This record gives sequence, structure tokens and C-alpha cells, in this order.
Amino acid sequence: QVQLVESGGGLVQAGGSLRLSCAASGRTLSSSDMGWFRQGPGKEREFVSAGSWSTGSTYYADSVKGRFTISRDNAKNTIYLQMNSLKPADTAVYYCAATGPKINYGLRYERSYSYWGQGTQVTVSS
Repeated sequence: QVQLVESGGGLVQAGGSLRLSCAASGRTLSSSDMGWFRQGPGKEREFVSAGSWSTGSTYYADSVKGRFTISRDNAKNTIYLQMNSLKPADTAVYYCAATGPKINYGLRYERSYSYWGQGTQVTVSS
């Protein structure tokens, strides 16, 4: 069974930075594509970023492009989301996800992911 545990969330002022981590157990991340999603207050969960490690491609939502960076550390079986120039609109619970047995419809889509973390809260104050 794969377990994903996010950490690194918190309260930060607008313009600040946070780095989220997602540690995996039960499966090596090198065999999975990974993504980050978020769900703001009263909103649907939305795509933030993803990495296809087999191709070396990364993907970002337009709203975070140029501010967020996804990366991984295979030795630690961990992925990261570096978030810079944070805005109040970035306030949300952030979830990491990993692909697995489900059909991959594209890394921007929740249905492509088989495993999810419990989420970590990010709050950006104005």
C-alpha cells in the first residue's frame, strides 16, 4: 500500500515562500508520475503542478507558472513544491498524488492518480 504524507504548509504573508514536501512509503516514486493539487475554501480541487519523471516533463497551472517549481529527490523518495511570490489566492489545502494502476488520462486530471496524501494547509495573508 502506498502512503503519501505532505508537510511544509503553514501561514505566510503575501510575497513569501513555502516549500511543500511529499514523502512516499510503500512504493518508490521513481516508478510514478507525481502531481500537486489544491482545494481552496468553497472551491473544487484543482491541478497545480505535475512531473512526468519518465519523460522529464513538468506541468504547471497558468495561475502558478513562474512562481512554483516541482522537483523530486529519489534518494529520499520525496517530491517537493517550491512556492514563491505567494498570493492570498494560493490559500488552499495542498495534496500530492501519485500515479499507479489507474489509466493515465493526463497528469492534469485527478482521475489519473491512484494514490493521494491527506493534504497540508497553506494560508497566505494579505
